[in-house]
Amino acid sequence: MNTVYLVTFSLLVLAGLLSLIRLVRGPRTLDRVLAIDVLVVLIVAGVAVEMAMTGQGMNLSLLVSVALLGFVGSASVVRLAERKEGHR
Repeated sequence: MNTVYLVTFSLLVLAGLLSLIRLVRGPRTLDRVLAIDVLVVLIVAGVAVEMAMTGQGMNLSLLVSVALLGFVGSASVVRLAERKEGHR
């Protein structure tokens, strides 16, 4: 079973590196916001895998809080960008 967790963490790290590349290269602000949102999802997935690996659900409140903050933050930025483009 440790092999499954190792492969899962490796894929999450690879996805994180690709998201960081998108975050740095852009080219638009919404691309960067999407990359940050993907990183938040990857962090949540990493914590969930760690919880499954240890068999303890003590970090469940952290998991829900980070996911909620990521969603609210992304929705706020998209709404702000939508308003900004409406004034052009």
